[in-house]
Amino acid sequence: QVQLVESGGGLVQAGGSLRLSCAASGRSLSYYAMGWFRQAPGKERGFVARISRSGSSTYYADSVKGRFTISRDNAKNTVYLQMNSLKAEDTAVYYCAADEGSYGSMWSKDYNYWGQGTQVTVSS
Repeated sequence: QVQLVESGGGLVQAGGSLRLSCAASGRSLSYYAMGWFRQAPGKERGFVARISRSGSSTYYADSVKGRFTISRDNAKNTVYLQMNSLKAEDTAVYYCAADEGSYGSMWSKDYNYWGQGTQVTVSS
């Protein structure tokens, strides 16, 4: 079983950048595909990005494509989400999640483990 802890959230102005980290403990992250999801107030949790176990395959929601980059460092047991050109509509709690499959998924139901989330607030 793996435990996930997100960090790096905060308050940033529109157009700015943040890098979120998701640190794992309990088991090597190399066993999991990883995903980032977000949930804004009053909305359902939605897919942001996913990365395969090896890091060779990534996929993004259309709303963040070209602005966000997901990456991983299995040696450090950490997954990252680099967020550039942030918009007010990116404001949400961001969660990382681990999927025991190889490539990850767009669907939250496919993920086995979740972090507690980190708040990202973008001021316009």
